Amino acid sequence: MIQFFKSLYFGRRLFYALFGISTLFLLSFWFEILYSFTWILTSILLVLLFTDIITLYSGSHIDADRILPEKFSNSDENRVEISIKNSYGFKLNAEVIDEIPVQFQKRDFLRSADLLPHNTLSFEYFLKPLNRGEYVFGNLNIYITTFLKLAKRRYVFNKDQMVKVYPSFVQMKKLDFLAMDQKISLQGIKKIRRIGHTMEFEQIKEYVRGDDVRTINWKATAKHSNLMVNQFQDERAQPVYSVIDCGRVMKMPFEGLSLLDYAINSTLAFSNVALKKKDRVGMLVFSKKIDSLKKASARLSQLNHIMEALYNINTGYLDSDFSLLYSRIKKNLSHRSLLMLYTNFEHMSGLKRQLPFLKALAKNHLLVVIFFENTEITKLTEVAPQNLSESAHQTVAEQFAHNKKLMAKELQRHGIQTLLTPPKDLSVNTINKYLEIKARGLL
Repeated sequence: MIQFFKSLYFGRRLFYALFGISTLFLLSFWFEILYSFTWILTSILLVLLFTDIITLYSGSHIDADRILPEKFSNSDENRVEISIKNSYGFKLNAEVIDEIPVQFQKRDFLRSADLLPHNTLSFEYFLKPLNRGEYVFGNLNIYITTFLKLAKRRYVFNKDQMVKVYPSFVQMKKLDFLAMDQKISLQGIKKIRRIGHTMEFEQIKEYVRGDDVRTINWKATAKHSNLMVNQFQDERAQPVYSVIDCGRVMKMPFEGLSLLDYAINSTLAFSNVALKKKDRVGMLVFSKKIDSLKKASARLSQLNHIMEALYNINTGYLDSDFSLLYSRIKKNLSHRSLLMLYTNFEHMSGLKRQLPFLKALAKNHLLVVIFFENTEITKLTEVAPQNLSESAHQTVAEQFAHNKKLMAKELQRHGIQTLLTPPKDLSVNTINKYLEIKARGLL
């Protein structure tokens, strides 16, 4: 009985009818002929109401399901499907209220639909998350009514469904085509830069005249009683690392996403392209400490490992320690690698504090410093000032924008590759920079 009353609601038509009947009872105080007529209307309304309730609770039911993807892609439109099956033998009207996760701050979700008898209805809607993490859906509430719309019956489905929001794998798939440049892989066109003896072990074989005696494997020779040599092949896969700064400078938001989220989305897309180019990809995340380090690997599973590691990364409120970054890279990365460093500098003084460590990194590795244009300031410089105050603001904005270009020139002057980009174009520009480096044979 308690469940019955919890599921029973009344429609607007009933309240409109009750308001009209109340008005007629009031008028019957002066016009007595309305009194008996109003009681007849009241009786008819009660009969219709009980008929409506009995019809809704006649033993038939509806089934509904919220179909979620395995994971959501951050900063992209993600599809959510609602499926409703009507087991009643007549047409129903349904109002669907889905309890969307609190992160979206959406409290007015309502969809109305007609349910045909013994039929299934499906519809979809899209959600765009702006933060990584766990998103919990609440109840899927469905209120059904007959054509009378005097009473409603409430159904509740799918309590507490959880979906995880990962870095933008949708963006990664969209940019996958950038790895399909066939010209780069054609023999005789791609530039190859060889430094030293970069060879990978392939197999052990018997010595034949002309083999390098320096490659003799003495242990294998002792076992086989014949001279055995190690055979090597040219090392093709180069180590490529995405280095992400998680300090306070990466908290700045643009169009709903923080700079850190832009960097994370770019790292995933860039790593996918690098794997397609047969390079080994890795990742390092740092702030006041080293938060995560994934050694470079060319395995297909490496992309999933990077995605899982990026899932829980958050910014802090302190400045990052670039001296710690330098010492950890010097200790753990013995081979010359491509380092794509995602960070941000707003003032020349901030760059100069970190410049000695950046120069030290660039001595042993190919370093690309990626930092961001302040697009809000750029917009301000493009607006014609209307008064003296706006003119002063525009002058300051132009100075900030000019400082960004000076910082890029300063890094280039010290032989450090630089990429200054708007946040929304970060992934495309980063991949293009990587492809440029591969084409020029700098790594």
